[in-house]
Amino acid sequence: MCCICPFAPRFIFSNGTGCMDSPTISLCPCLALAFPASIRTRRPIRRALLFPPLLSSARPALTSATLSFPQIIPMADFEKGDDDTMSWQHCNPSDFRHSLDGTVKATTTASHLASSSYHLNHSPQFPEGCAQGYLTVFGAFVALFCTFGQMNTFGTFQAWYSQHQLSALEPSTIAWIGSLQLWIFFFSGGPIGQVFDVYGPRWIMLAGTVIYVLGIMLTSISTQYYQYLLAQGILFGLGVGLMFYPSLSSVSTYFCKYRATALGVVASGSSLGGVMYPVMLQRLFERVGFAWGVRISGLISGALCCVALATVTRYAPPKQRGAACRVKDTLRDGRFMLLAAGSSLVALGLFVPFFFIVDYAHDLHVPENMTFPVLAVMNAGGVIGRIAPAYLSDTFGRFNLLIPAAFLSGALSVFFWLFARSLVSLMLFAAAYGFTSGAFISVITPCVAQISDIRQIGSRIGLLYTIISFPSLAGGPAAGALLQAGKGSYTGTILFSGIAVMLGSFVILAAKLKIDSRIFARV
Repeated sequence: MCCICPFAPRFIFSNGTGCMDSPTISLCPCLALAFPASIRTRRPIRRALLFPPLLSSARPALTSATLSFPQIIPMADFEKGDDDTMSWQHCNPSDFRHSLDGTVKATTTASHLASSSYHLNHSPQFPEGCAQGYLTVFGAFVALFCTFGQMNTFGTFQAWYSQHQLSALEPSTIAWIGSLQLWIFFFSGGPIGQVFDVYGPRWIMLAGTVIYVLGIMLTSISTQYYQYLLAQGILFGLGVGLMFYPSLSSVSTYFCKYRATALGVVASGSSLGGVMYPVMLQRLFERVGFAWGVRISGLISGALCCVALATVTRYAPPKQRGAACRVKDTLRDGRFMLLAAGSSLVALGLFVPFFFIVDYAHDLHVPENMTFPVLAVMNAGGVIGRIAPAYLSDTFGRFNLLIPAAFLSGALSVFFWLFARSLVSLMLFAAAYGFTSGAFISVITPCVAQISDIRQIGSRIGLLYTIISFPSLAGGPAAGALLQAGKGSYTGTILFSGIAVMLGSFVILAAKLKIDSRIFARV
């Protein structure tokens, strides 16, 4: 049957040579309207290109005005059956309309397809708002709230350790716990993404729940430095990674047009957790002690992880050939590598304020009951920063929001944090920095998905985080070493953090220009 209407008994291309079959044209008036006379000949046409179906429940009349020049969809969006015929998967009129609304460049050469704004990520295989998709967004939000949200509160542990269990150690030494936590979390992204693309999220998140809760419980009984490294550094970081990557990757498979918004809502869970956990931990430490305070937070987090485990699912596209992610091919993608290089510089300094803001408040002689809320305010700014910019990026371009978010984060450290000398100014910096850093964290994942095949989203997101794991590992200790070298002065630490993040924003700008050389293009 014709892919436009029921009047013709076959597809556009019915022979094996890739030529236009003229009997099909004569049987289908829709095709006569759709193709110019120069095309309605037996001119060889690449078999890899097909005219997309324009289906509608009402089947409106098709005119030459509406079909003057058709969009062309690559063969990758079709699936070959046993009888060597092509079938369109998941036929949905809204999906086709969305496909036609996208920026698809019709071309007949593979090189043009590779360089155009079209990629498999824009194929009409996304539900864009089904009930299961929204449930997955909710589950992913809960997962990030209780895992990444608690990891955002390491500044609380840094300040507590420096005054209690590990008071004999230098701040740079204690910071290795948080940096190791971040490194394990980031480095695990590559292998976790590969497993996700093959098996989906369920078993990964089950393992993550067990390892994450185990890490928290072992932290509560630790007394030696190496024990904190093993429990809170390695186990905790791995557990967060096993929950984080499947959650974001699963949401990415349900949305395309509003992907950044959906991921922004999910990422806001980590900021909301970063608001709740510091206040909760501070009060628990004061009332029931460190050990039981950590255990109670672990039980709460474990229950929330079970909720996420029950609600997060993946929308699996049809199985297709060549879907496996080859790391060598990804590393040859200049756009991806520039994005990874810029993100590595950003990661070198982005988390430094989260590690040291509480200690900085102590040095300003801020009242004890107001030091931990500074970190909570920073994470509260991230709640808005993860949602609003992500929503705007769906309209103005993901890279167009990512670049200023990174630059402003660095600028705030250099020009604001460096001169914050009171509780009010520190609170203002914390809120502003939380907003801009939250915007970067929420938009980076949609940027990776934008330049990736839908079937390789998990692998590519994970590979990016694996690459940036190494600067994340070095950032905290390097900042602590600068603090020690400055004999308690935070000037070197703050400049290191801000300059690294600003430099990273310029490298990401180069990635944007490689995608589209127009400086104001919507990318």
